[in-house]
Amino acid sequence: MISEPELEGGAPFDTVEVVTEERGPRPPRDRRPWLWGLGGAVLASAVWAGGLYAYGQRAEPGPDLGGHGTVDDLCERAELEGLGAVLGERGQAGGGPDLDHPALEQRSCSVNFGEGDREQTVTITYILHRKTDPGPEFEAMAKYFELTEPIAGVGEQAFFGDRGEDGGVLRVLDGQAVLELEVYRTYYETEDGEVVERGAPDLSGIDVPLTQDARALLAALKK
Repeated sequence: MISEPELEGGAPFDTVEVVTEERGPRPPRDRRPWLWGLGGAVLASAVWAGGLYAYGQRAEPGPDLGGHGTVDDLCERAELEGLGAVLGERGQAGGGPDLDHPALEQRSCSVNFGEGDREQTVTITYILHRKTDPGPEFEAMAKYFELTEPIAGVGEQAFFGDRGEDGGVLRVLDGQAVLELEVYRTYYETEDGEVVERGAPDLSGIDVPLTQDARALLAALKK
């Protein structure tokens, strides 16, 4: 027979066990290695893509311009002393159509020489190729414009188109730059609408002062 508070023949209860809802700490959980691998691959891909984008954004180095640059005062730099000795006193200068582009710059202007009915015009065109080499096509373009006479002593290549007593055109290649000087007999219109030839001197042999002035202008353009 069991009696309280102890069992017959047994020892009394010294402690009471209490059961609660609290759980003990969980053992550490290992992260799955494939998740680490996936995260590393994504990070590496992002770094590679960022590097590729940065590489694509870098400006490619352009060709060596050989001292040539932007010119905003073309006619001011052109002294044209050789042509002045033939055509007479230098007069007014005027600007022409210009082109500004990252790949190409073009400047043009004109200078008058002489006075009255003896006034003649010299036009100057300067083209700077910033991206491509004009050399391979230079001779072909000269022939296209009927500039067939090679001229030595100015630039890398030069061709002259002889117009006889009416003048001529000189086109010069100097690295990435192309310079063209042209002098031609001009005409004027009377009040009656009659076209009259100006009384300019004979322009035969104009290639000599053209070459002299082109050489001096190329040197001035590199200052």
